[in-house]
Amino acid sequence: MAGDFNAEQKRYLEGFASGIAAARLTGGLALGGGAAAAPSEPTGPDAIHIKAQDKTVKDGGKLCDQEKWKRAENPFDGHNRLIREAAAGTQPKPEDNFRWRYHGLFWLAPNKTHYMCRMRIPNGILQHWQFAGVADLADAHGGPYTHVTTRANLQVREITPEHGQAFLDGLTDLGLTARGAGADNIRNVTGSPTAGIDAQELIDTRPLAKSWHNWILNDRSLYGLPRKFNVAFDGGGVMPVLEETNDIGFQAVEVVEGAGVEPGVWMRLVLGGISGHRDLARDTGIVLKPEDCNLVADAIIRVFIENGDRTNRAKARMKYVLDAWGFDKYLAAVEEKLGRKLDRVAPEHVAPRKPTDRFSHVGVHRQAQDGLNWVGVVLPVGKMTTDQMRELARISSECGDGQIRLTVWQNFIFSGVPDAKVAEVESRVAALGLTTKAAGIRSGLVACTGSNGCKFAAADTKGDAILIADHVERTVSDLDVPVNVHLTGCHHSCAQHYIGDIGLIGAKVPVGEDGDMVAGYDIVVGGGFAENPKIGTEIWKAVKAEDCPGRVEALLKTYIALRTSKDESFQAFTARKGPEALRDAAEEQPVLKAAA
Repeated sequence: MAGDFNAEQKRYLEGFASGIAAARLTGGLALGGGAAAAPSEPTGPDAIHIKAQDKTVKDGGKLCDQEKWKRAENPFDGHNRLIREAAAGTQPKPEDNFRWRYHGLFWLAPNKTHYMCRMRIPNGILQHWQFAGVADLADAHGGPYTHVTTRANLQVREITPEHGQAFLDGLTDLGLTARGAGADNIRNVTGSPTAGIDAQELIDTRPLAKSWHNWILNDRSLYGLPRKFNVAFDGGGVMPVLEETNDIGFQAVEVVEGAGVEPGVWMRLVLGGISGHRDLARDTGIVLKPEDCNLVADAIIRVFIENGDRTNRAKARMKYVLDAWGFDKYLAAVEEKLGRKLDRVAPEHVAPRKPTDRFSHVGVHRQAQDGLNWVGVVLPVGKMTTDQMRELARISSECGDGQIRLTVWQNFIFSGVPDAKVAEVESRVAALGLTTKAAGIRSGLVACTGSNGCKFAAADTKGDAILIADHVERTVSDLDVPVNVHLTGCHHSCAQHYIGDIGLIGAKVPVGEDGDMVAGYDIVVGGGFAENPKIGTEIWKAVKAEDCPGRVEALLKTYIALRTSKDESFQAFTARKGPEALRDAAEEQPVLKAAA
């Protein structure tokens, strides 16, 4: 009989059968006329998720589509089917788009008809040959460029369906993986970009990030969470990793005498960061030994797996469990899983974090090792061509220690550059059309994918970011300090607009009497991170994209005119003046008065 059906009919029947299976599992269909047999107790690595789904349904909840898709066919179990269909050039259905994300591939329709691959690069560190190898893979299977992300990661685009698995296989050959890089999983593990080379750091985060990375990869029960999850390790060095924007942040701190625990370096636990929802991670008071980070993170995530919202994607992050329960109840559940109490230390027994350098990711900086330096390279909103990548890999190999260290600022640093090689590195980077200079606006410019490649984005963030930078460089010639400007396309806040000096979030702006909509932004100011964490304040709403360069110009000119000195940062200036007063003063600038 199977031969009587064409390919489309077979595909329909497979989907129908999957739907029936999902309905049975979630209580949607009763079998036969009598009472259904009691379901057996779930077992195996997916049991924790199945039990959480069952509890949701038993309590009267309706599973969201993504939970039904996971239940109907686990994305790992469906991998071979996905490969077969992709090999024929088949564009994935929504549920298979979701499943492919478990393997690191994102179908970008309706904006694009190709995949984007996001990798897993623990602590953001690549060997030069891996970096060049990714460039070769991009040329062979995708577009001739890559993007550095705000999780110190790489993305490759323009991968057609039949090239998807070949690209993933190529990553494996390079010792890399994309497993779990998308969907409801723990995302790329970030750590201090200058780990092991920073004279100020308290601990080298590289072993911690790699250990947690491997912990995740080898435990299937940690896939299929209620929603995505971020973990970061900060070593206390000069370059922050923005751990306060993560669900779990581990901060290296120095505990002093009288704390009730042994003095020395501990990892402080902060929880609940999700800057797009206007929340930064908060100190729990808990400190732990570095070797205990994996066990504690595992327990925190399992409490989230069991209690996170599986009905409403907008409320499915850990923050909302913390909001509903409070930190004390959540941490008590974690301690119950661990079978022991965790150590707590009062804030007065923790030495203050040493100051960070907001632009240590750009330019030349002394390493802890005598005679060596790291050199930060500015990338235009995180983009590099594959030709640039191969030459950058050669520079790393010939002039440094052979490593490329990606940062959460969408750029990278060379490490291990001897004093005698610094000028050569700067010259060779400049010859590629890039720069190592930290000045003005470009070195602090961060932008998400935007509407050019993401269906959620309301504006072309990367394109608009470049237009803003071009405009500011023409009109604000006396900008003598770096300023962070973050553009994000939607409420997911992948570019973390709320922690920038100036942040822009995509919005549709009504124009004309017919109510037509054009791309634009809401604008916030005064965000911060590291020793000055703060969620920015919205000052303008629904500004057309074409008007945003003038708004940024006005803010910067107001800052330069009214700051107390060059040493007063934009964030400090905004805090002193107040966001509303800054807005009012900016609106008196000629560029905005002329447009009024």
